[in-house]
Amino acid sequence: MKRKNWVRLDNASNIFLASMTDFDTKVFRLSATMEEAIDPILLQLALDKNFEAYPLYHSVLRRGVFWYYLEESDLKPQVLLDEQPPCSQLYHFDRKELLFRVVYYQNRIHLEVFHALSDGTGAMWFFEDLLSEYVLLQNDFISAETNKESSQSERAIEGAHTDSFIHHFRHKGQRTYAEAAQSSIRKLTGASKTAGKFALEYGKKAMRYEMTNQENKKKRKKVYQIKGKRTIDNRTHVVELNMSVQPVLKLAHEQNASLTIYLTALFIEAIQKTNPVVEDGMTIAVSVPVNLRKFYDSTSARNFFSTTHLEYTYEPSEETNLAVICKTLKEQLQQQLSPNSLETRLNKLIAYEFNPITRVIFRPVKDGILKVINYFNNRGLTFAMSNLGSVQLPQSIDDKVHQFYFQTSAVRPQFCVISHQDYLSICLNSPFVETTLYKQFVRDLTALGVPITISANRIDGLELRGEEE
Repeated sequence: MKRKNWVRLDNASNIFLASMTDFDTKVFRLSATMEEAIDPILLQLALDKNFEAYPLYHSVLRRGVFWYYLEESDLKPQVLLDEQPPCSQLYHFDRKELLFRVVYYQNRIHLEVFHALSDGTGAMWFFEDLLSEYVLLQNDFISAETNKESSQSERAIEGAHTDSFIHHFRHKGQRTYAEAAQSSIRKLTGASKTAGKFALEYGKKAMRYEMTNQENKKKRKKVYQIKGKRTIDNRTHVVELNMSVQPVLKLAHEQNASLTIYLTALFIEAIQKTNPVVEDGMTIAVSVPVNLRKFYDSTSARNFFSTTHLEYTYEPSEETNLAVICKTLKEQLQQQLSPNSLETRLNKLIAYEFNPITRVIFRPVKDGILKVINYFNNRGLTFAMSNLGSVQLPQSIDDKVHQFYFQTSAVRPQFCVISHQDYLSICLNSPFVETTLYKQFVRDLTALGVPITISANRIDGLELRGEEE
């Protein structure tokens, strides 16, 4: 019997397995609005062709004794009507399933991906090629110009299975085996004899080892936590904002800030306005993922990102405005994106993964350690934001796709940003039903002269019952 190919999970993926829950499924969704209603037969043909070009997407997730791993499968994806709540669970430990799905509704195509398979950039390559195949089939022609323009497919396919964390950081930060082993033994000396206590203790040690002195100071700050009533069936509450990108970019440039920094600052202000207790010296902290492909040469379609931690503390004695918040966040981001800062942090994460003791700890114990790390990490965050940037398609395809959308499951309020041509989409995601914060964010944007159209999914019992009637 032919032995199936497999690859170990990348460095960033293991935390997703340990921290996924019923309401935070670690699934994200990319959507595109097309000119006409979707033809499911053509979409299936486009998916079949694109699927063959992306062997990574043939993978299923398996549980080993020491680690999770991706194994090649013979499963074939089927295009489905979009009937489930957005970002519904994709990975079930007791089932053999592909880690992505393609669904459609009216004139929208959606790609949903389990985060252990890929990050937003890697998934966008797959999605762009899927849309290109669909448009070509729909228009019954193959343009030589289009083929020439579509260089992203080749780039993604060539490096699809590459673990860029190991390629760029494994050898730079690796100590000798003897050094690593001695360090590990020292760590074990004071550890509890029971597996449960060991997991807790080792998780705390990992947190202390990872955090710098500055981060320890942040931990002592009182970080504001947004709380609320959960949706009736744990579905993600999605509020979709659509607007022109140019007015928002102009506002950001007036503050000498990027779109990411400006929208983050505006969201912080909305939190402060809707929760006056924040003014009493509380810190609002945000997690912002960074695409490492911008800093390191990589064509991997797997996860290759890091997260930055930005924060602003409302001091009662100091005057605060949007310009001050933008300046503060910008300085923090620049510091964390310096080459030394990035390499130091990522080399430490890789060192944990390849530590001789860590490698022989049973997977369930590792999951326990990662849950502890994730718990402490969540306590230090107020919300999260993610900006996938501007989507650029081949010219002959570009006119057929009107707008892109990006959303994700959420353990806390967060928003996702993506733009295409002059369309800017901001998806506000939350596990809670309340919308006071989102209304304030929209009021602030419209008060600055940005016209916005809003739509939202159904999330409470009355709405869902109405849907069934």
